[in-house]
Amino acid sequence: MENSPTPGLAGRKEWIALGVLMLPLLLVSMDISILYFAIPFVSQDLEPSATQQLWILDMYGFVLAGLLITMGALGDRIGRRKLVLAGAAVFGAASVAAAYAHSADALIGVRALLGLGGAALMPSTLALIRNLFHDAKQRGRAVTIWTGVMTTGISLGPVVSGLLLEHFWWGSVFLINLPAMALLLVLVPFLVPESRTGSGADGEGARDPFDLVSAALSLAALLTVIYGVKEWARHGFAPVPALAVVVGLALGYVFVRRQKRLTHPMIDLELLGRRAFGGPVFANVLAMFATVGMAVFLTQYLQSVQGLSPFEAALWSLVPASGVIVAAPTAAILAQRFDRAYVMGGGFVVAAAGFSWLTQIRTDSPLWFCLSAGALYVGGLVAAMTLANELALGAAPPERAGSAAAVLESGQELGGALGMAVLGSVGAAVYSREMADALPAGVAAALPGGEADAVRETLGGAAAAAARLPAEAGESVLAAARDAFSHGMGLASLGAAVVMVAAAVFSFGVLRGTAGRVTSRAGDGPEGGDLARAQTGVLE
Repeated sequence: MENSPTPGLAGRKEWIALGVLMLPLLLVSMDISILYFAIPFVSQDLEPSATQQLWILDMYGFVLAGLLITMGALGDRIGRRKLVLAGAAVFGAASVAAAYAHSADALIGVRALLGLGGAALMPSTLALIRNLFHDAKQRGRAVTIWTGVMTTGISLGPVVSGLLLEHFWWGSVFLINLPAMALLLVLVPFLVPESRTGSGADGEGARDPFDLVSAALSLAALLTVIYGVKEWARHGFAPVPALAVVVGLALGYVFVRRQKRLTHPMIDLELLGRRAFGGPVFANVLAMFATVGMAVFLTQYLQSVQGLSPFEAALWSLVPASGVIVAAPTAAILAQRFDRAYVMGGGFVVAAAGFSWLTQIRTDSPLWFCLSAGALYVGGLVAAMTLANELALGAAPPERAGSAAAVLESGQELGGALGMAVLGSVGAAVYSREMADALPAGVAAALPGGEADAVRETLGGAAAAAARLPAEAGESVLAAARDAFSHGMGLASLGAAVVMVAAAVFSFGVLRGTAGRVTSRAGDGPEGGDLARAQTGVLE
């Protein structure tokens, strides 16, 4: 939506536009987690290796994160509404292909295509919030809605997945996207006007040539680094993963150097260098690292260790979301009285306490033990993320909203992808090591070679093999697998707790005072610089 000459309070049209644009955000965030409960069924049907299973889960988030900046720049040039419509079409087509994938490799490839569609859908949402809502209170409310929709989507994905898996095959979790994408294709042309935001307020950047080299560099750098991290975490130091990390970092360096030379870069490095913007972006990376990285463990624990049905486990997994009901309004109230950096840091401390609690998880732990820990860490994370989003958007000038939104969302998706890769790889490594020692020799000899490997690699593979073994042997395999998985989950929780402590220290030490040191920005509200100084909190 175009900026009005005299920004003021947003009206009904702006709020309706926001509501429409929350639909793709909900679906894209749902697709991050919708496979969590379907993974055991995918494992039985497609028989992926442990590495393929992680790629099935990870590929969507990796491609989504790698292409958000590219798609944000593309939307600046061709128009955000066109990009949303194209993304909806790609997302819908890829959903059909994913539902009927016939092999693990095919599903990994289609998940990459889903990431492409999701990256085309997302960049408009936060950019429009910054350009639609010039009043700080309204913008804060819109950011809270945005954060709530994103986290709700991640929580709602397993519920929808569990409900569908009670009645249909695993591919149905992808087909749920089709009605929403169709609705989006119908409503967006009527309710959301075309919007281009170039490098300047007049949209001149929309005529800049699209930099394909920068797009290729950003994606290649991200994927090679993540591949190296995944393989390093799973198998330990080896030449190929180490080389992949080095190559990825080198490509990232070339990308940054290129952005410094371009007149209209994909990433606004000057804005990212501001403590009031770059700081909250980094805090969000750490928050999403823990949020997404641990979600896959929690859902599998409820289903495969606690023995709940997919739908029962999905409903119980909503309990941790109850922490948001208390944390979000509490954080908003505290932020009015104290420095937001301290409130964010407190949220990270609460999250660290929740993850520390989860390190004590065992196969025979009561259900309430796991869910209470989940509610604690989810509440702390959402409180921190809401304030981080609001700080970052307040620090971005309206004419840079597109670049700022793409960077903020890219950081969140990258954090989630890295969390799933690193914490997932840590859990998988512990599981594999313990199962290699715990699997009875007689049982291992009775299994075909490929099936024995599957038992040692994933809990889903162990459950499938146990169902085909005699009762006593099957129980011993399943008990060993559940113990190994619980130990892996505990160690991954410890890693998440350490990251949350680091995020708290960063918030207390680096972000302190970023809401107070401000500078005037003409045209940011009806009172010009005075309103900007009072509301936005931009670093001088």
